[in-house]
Amino acid sequence: MAQRKKSTKKGTKPSSSSKFVFWIIGLIAISIVGFIFLANNDKSDDTAKEDIDYANQPFLGEESAPVSIVEFGDYKCPNCKNFADNVVPLVVKEFVDTGKAKFYYFHYPFINVDSKRTAKFSEAVYAQLGNDKFWEFHELIYDKQPEDIRYEKIDVFTEEFLTETLEEIASEEEVKKVVDYFDTKEPEDAWKSDEDLANELGVSGTPTIFVNGKRFDGETMDDLNKLVEDAAKEKGNE
Repeated sequence: MAQRKKSTKKGTKPSSSSKFVFWIIGLIAISIVGFIFLANNDKSDDTAKEDIDYANQPFLGEESAPVSIVEFGDYKCPNCKNFADNVVPLVVKEFVDTGKAKFYYFHYPFINVDSKRTAKFSEAVYAQLGNDKFWEFHELIYDKQPEDIRYEKIDVFTEEFLTETLEEIASEEEVKKVVDYFDTKEPEDAWKSDEDLANELGVSGTPTIFVNGKRFDGETMDDLNKLVEDAAKEKGNE
């Protein structure tokens, strides 16, 4: 997990000496799991349920699904890219497509100004073009994330770059709507609301996952499946 440096708000650069936690390859029907955290991820002993407001947040799945899986992510975070590329497809297959859960993305843009700019732009995409177009843009941005050493450099995800990226999946009229809205205060308020929630929940790095408000501190798909199943049972008893 990319960690937040409290004094500078800079991400921790991955190093070859860092230990990583991998979600292991399943033996039967589960393909590669690439959920990677940095070894200095602080484990949380607090399993108390926290309140999360899911209204007006982009998600995958059926609204009626009993379980809500939340990722707090940063578009400049290399571990979030690994998560988006290798784990989210498994989450969708195992939980979203089966109707067990829906998957939300919340912004925690702590690495640098590019992170905040991209979070704001994606909020503008969501507000103006809707949920489906948000996820198209979301996936494309992670596909375009710079390699390793460049991830902390600023002015990589410029407004021009973000606009050109959106042009790959949206019409000229749609792009104009997003760019005009990006220049207002609303999309900034939206990502800052996500960040405020992350701080309330004790998020210190990305990706950080919650299941029905409970922080996930496991390491395997089996661990996540158990938390999802437990959350579904609790929901059924409410």
